[in-house]
Amino acid sequence: MALTQARPESRHSASTPLLALKGVVLDTETTGLDAKSARIVQIGALRFAGGSVENGERFERLVNPGIPIPRAASAIHGISDAQVQQQPKFAAVAPELEAFLGTSVLIGHTTSYDVTVLREEYGRAGRPWSDPRTLDVRILAEFVQPTLAQYDLERLCEWLGVQIEGRHTAMGDALATGRVFAALLPLLRQRGVRTLAEAEAVSRSMAQQREQVALGLHVEGARAGDASRPIARLDNFAYRHRIRDVMNAPPAIVPATATVRDAVRILLDRKISSVFVDDGTGAIGIVTERDLLRAHAEPGAGMDTALGAIMKRPLQSVSEDDFLYRAIGRMERLGFRHLAVRNGRGDLVGAVTTRNLLRDRATTAIMLGDEIDSATDEAALAHGWHMLPVVAESLAADDVDPRTIASVVSAEICVLTRRAAELAEARLAEAGRGGPPVPYTVLVLGSAGRGESLLAADQDNAIVYETGGPGGAEDQWFAALGAHIADILDAAGVPYCKGGVMARNPQWRMSLAAWKETIDTWVRRQRPQDLLNVDIFFDGVPVHGDWELGEAIWSYAYDAGHRNPPFLNLLTELARDWRSPITFFGNFRNDAKGRVDLKKGGLMPLFTAARVLSLRHDVRARSTPERLRGVAAAGAGSASDIEAIIEAHRLLIGTILDQQLEDTHAGVPLSPRVDVARLTKDARDKLRAALGQVATVVDLVGEGRL
Repeated sequence: MALTQARPESRHSASTPLLALKGVVLDTETTGLDAKSARIVQIGALRFAGGSVENGERFERLVNPGIPIPRAASAIHGISDAQVQQQPKFAAVAPELEAFLGTSVLIGHTTSYDVTVLREEYGRAGRPWSDPRTLDVRILAEFVQPTLAQYDLERLCEWLGVQIEGRHTAMGDALATGRVFAALLPLLRQRGVRTLAEAEAVSRSMAQQREQVALGLHVEGARAGDASRPIARLDNFAYRHRIRDVMNAPPAIVPATATVRDAVRILLDRKISSVFVDDGTGAIGIVTERDLLRAHAEPGAGMDTALGAIMKRPLQSVSEDDFLYRAIGRMERLGFRHLAVRNGRGDLVGAVTTRNLLRDRATTAIMLGDEIDSATDEAALAHGWHMLPVVAESLAADDVDPRTIASVVSAEICVLTRRAAELAEARLAEAGRGGPPVPYTVLVLGSAGRGESLLAADQDNAIVYETGGPGGAEDQWFAALGAHIADILDAAGVPYCKGGVMARNPQWRMSLAAWKETIDTWVRRQRPQDLLNVDIFFDGVPVHGDWELGEAIWSYAYDAGHRNPPFLNLLTELARDWRSPITFFGNFRNDAKGRVDLKKGGLMPLFTAARVLSLRHDVRARSTPERLRGVAAAGAGSASDIEAIIEAHRLLIGTILDQQLEDTHAGVPLSPRVDVARLTKDARDKLRAALGQVATVVDLVGEGRL
């Protein structure tokens, strides 16, 4: 099967979420059951996208097999010799089929049969063939529900409530197969199978167990071919610098009554290319140098034209804390050359232009952030989210600091959560429940709040609303909002938190007053085990809604923790509750699968210790390096010791990230567990040294020396 005619979107990385998969569902009707000798008499195929086949483009052809169709075969599919006599033979249909399939993932029921038939037909036609990546709904269904008596298409449709139209026609069976695959997606997600590579790994395992290799099944490994690897290297400047580093500030803001002449004078004096227009309620539009030239050239306009008449609105903006790639993606989608820049409170603080940004833009990967920003449903969110491992791998290949990569991942989790909240608000409004009853904010907690998330992240979020009691009208609205947010994130690729740290649950969704009471209760706790999940609240960052409300509760928590030494002692005990993954003889303690949990055995005590120190010394920061450097600046501990600990933090994050990228391609569920045996001797020695620094910081915190 030729690959040169493939559509760009048909190439999939191993991390592609199944919900975002763009594949082709295919079925064939043939002259017999022996795949090696059977000839195709009908082909039915349709595109699968957005988790559905209902609106997909279709390909349906009758084919002259060149041999008589056996009566037994005609009795099943109803196709006779007379019906195909004037139809083209397969060699004539093949180019058209290739153009439709491209390099898409092939979805089918018992795909081994269809792939073998196609392979043989290609051989007879003298055309080159390459086995496609495939997913078999029969195998996936057996994985999800191993107790079904049979897995033929009728039984699967009956089990999943799928309607069959035109059974034993190629298009009818393809349509039923596509609907079965769509119905399997949430069931696979519940079993931890979310990505293409994970589904392929399950398929390989199940196929091996059932010894179907004899049928010619060939599920291409996630590493096979260029499709599983980044096609182009990224200019990583856009992933290492934030908008505040390059923006023009302060912004030029003029009233709507200002004229073209006024704006030209400002642009010349300040050597800038745009001004923002304020109608008295705030900046609502922008006028660029091109707008001024256009206005001056238009009949009836001139230098005295008011800017309010020519400004562009609504004003498009990005956050000063965003990485540059987000601004590039926004400009690429909108076709703009200028964007406003706002701070966390929503204040206009600057402008960013194409001149501020990159000369070389790896556009496909750069679009990552804006795909999430502009997503209209879970499938679109998942499609943007699946690009993250590709970006991470390309950055890692360029030796970008793994903590910077973790910051990119964390930033996208925050944006994904914000977008999920926006979609959730819209769905409540569509359901007739109106908008937010009171101001509120959504917080992202834990590693994403610290800017230290990697690719195995799950949900950690909370809601703070201004007023209202438990079970009241306000709380009921926010309960529905939290449930929508959790479901949207889970479908998009960020699974539910196993510990329940989600705004859908009452303990993570409260009014400002209730949150303050809860924090006061936390700091009065008597046992460290009573602080389960409490500590991650100190990492929280507001991502949607009233920014000041989120910062206020975070500051309140820091104040309460800083003033309460017994509470700090409990957190210290949590940090000291650590068992080194290194044995007395210097070996690694492996789990049953031969791996070492470097989060539990390394990162967790380190970032917990940094959190304790930041509270103890009142260092208002979120990331682990910022907290540790703030502690050093406060005169607690030597700068060299602190930097050694920070370097250990970098190495641990990098080691986990490298393993997760490897596991992404292999279809292994992502986790912080590392196969130490795959590391070089030098890498293992450096890992031992890093874990030694963890022991050092734990001891220093416990002894009160930091």
